[in-house]
Amino acid sequence: MAEGPCEVWFYHLERAEPEAVLGELLEKTLARGWRARVKTTSPERLKALDDRLWTDRPEGFLPHGCEAETNAERQPILLGVSDENLNRSNALFLLDGAEPGPLGGYTRCIDLFDGGDAQAVQGARARWKTAKAAGLPVSYWRQTEGGRWEKQA
Repeated sequence: MAEGPCEVWFYHLERAEPEAVLGELLEKTLARGWRARVKTTSPERLKALDDRLWTDRPEGFLPHGCEAETNAERQPILLGVSDENLNRSNALFLLDGAEPGPLGGYTRCIDLFDGGDAQAVQGARARWKTAKAAGLPVSYWRQTEGGRWEKQA
């Protein structure tokens, strides 16, 4: 769990869909020995993410569950719409403009937003300002043409 303030990282998506980037980042999160929480804005979106995480990886699925299921607290990756950190995650992933809620206990919050959607960009800017005003360390990441992520701010 977190020892200092939660770092808030913003990923500006221009070359890949959120689900593809999410899968990569979740794999890296698990490789660190961390647990992850994925928060979205609707039960329908939650169901689509759940289905995708079971079938998206040719080499295997990403182990996960949904917050309404039995033993949610035991899941290495937990999907949901609430603010509860039931599985004591180190990393919180935000999709679809989901608001982070309380960040105490998290080491990192990763906000993935669609750079081609003006409303999504505006929402990410508002969440950036809120995180900065709260004194949290924030950074902004953008994908290069080669597909690598570079820290821009």
